[in-house]
Amino acid sequence: MNTLFDKIWDKHVVQQVEDGPTQLYIDRLYCHEVTSPQAFDGMRARGLKCFRPKQIYCMPDHNTPTHDQDKPIEDPVSKKQVDTLAKNAAEFGLTHYGMMSKDNGIIHVVGPEKGLSLPGMTIVCGDSHTSTHGAMGAVAFGIGTSEVEMVMASQCILQQKPKSMRISINGMLGKGVTAKDVALYLMSKLTTSGATGYFVEYAGDVVKALSMEGRLTLCNLSIEMGARGGFVAPDETTFEYLKGREFAPEGEEWDKAVAYWKTLKSGDDAVFDKELTFDAVDIEPRITYGTNPGMGIGITENIPANAQQANSPEAGFEKALNYMGFEAGQKLLGTKVDYVFLGACTNGRIEDFRAFASIVKGRRKADDVVAWLVPGSWAVDKQIREEELDKVLEAAGFEIRQPGCSACLAMNDDKIPAGKLSVSTSNRNFEGRQGPGARTILASPLVAAAAAVTGVITDPREFL
Repeated sequence: MNTLFDKIWDKHVVQQVEDGPTQLYIDRLYCHEVTSPQAFDGMRARGLKCFRPKQIYCMPDHNTPTHDQDKPIEDPVSKKQVDTLAKNAAEFGLTHYGMMSKDNGIIHVVGPEKGLSLPGMTIVCGDSHTSTHGAMGAVAFGIGTSEVEMVMASQCILQQKPKSMRISINGMLGKGVTAKDVALYLMSKLTTSGATGYFVEYAGDVVKALSMEGRLTLCNLSIEMGARGGFVAPDETTFEYLKGREFAPEGEEWDKAVAYWKTLKSGDDAVFDKELTFDAVDIEPRITYGTNPGMGIGITENIPANAQQANSPEAGFEKALNYMGFEAGQKLLGTKVDYVFLGACTNGRIEDFRAFASIVKGRRKADDVVAWLVPGSWAVDKQIREEELDKVLEAAGFEIRQPGCSACLAMNDDKIPAGKLSVSTSNRNFEGRQGPGARTILASPLVAAAAAVTGVITDPREFL
């Protein structure tokens, strides 16, 4: 064994239930407004307090509007969920970063940027994309609402230990190829169930060379391959990113922490349950054509000619193409686009805005494209303005909205209308994910930017 996953997992085992699950200690619980209310109700019904309130952080993100956040939320369901989280956090004595506070944003963006997510931690949240925090060298995974209650009450969780997988991507990424393209490529190769039951460690030249933002994107999408989570061993990139962040250790504690973090790597003799290796040279900018993230192609490729080529069941392949309005064998370059969305916990960080701005600089947004540019947090928004990216984007005809999950999922005002085609930097392209009847193509910020200025699906390498 001797894998990094084993090291972190074993250090957090409280006890092993005979022929049953592991009782695992949890270092950090994040709560948002959608999956926490029943957990708080359960605690209340049992007369319990949170066991370690200082290790729990709450913030609304799914339901927050991305405009007029200083006014009451109009949608009654969204308003109730956001208000309820604030009340619950106050009642149970938990840290709450409310709407419009400088600390608010998407929980999976805020955790790393504040230094709340640290190497060697176990991190959970009632949200599947908790795997994002694995980029810090942590074991991070999504849990259900009853498990959220379990962690609130005991700071522990009952879990079966997953199997381990290492995915190595070697070589050097080509021009215009990003972490998002790497993730979409892996999903097309493994399919959306290829990593089911595994925790994935990402390794190899490409992963080592990725920025922290790139690693966060890659780990975010682990769940879309069916994995329990994904992570990257901490290294100098991690330490540099964390140094000086609000909740990162300081002074002598920092030196001690880094000395420990440097031990967090798989041994040379580590044995994984599964090992896969890919070559960077095979990856180009990518787009999806179907209704799950694994149905993807290189931007210059054609949609597969049949279900077999697509590694997909016949009925599912046909249904997906019917929903999307595409045909087997079709090339998608030049396809008209209605909406472009830059944001989400997948691509709502400063590096994503820099990438988008690099393409639109000196150009104009296509007249018939509606573009929503949504920072992942107020800290990202501040950085956009400090770097004057807002001026570049506004000169090109774009407007920056207020932070939130936005058009990643149809839980707030930012819904793509039925039948309209959206190029989105988010993580899921299921039927109706961005709004009832909406059609979604997943892509990187560079591909999204190229579509926004041309009005059609365009290879971003033409602009680089």
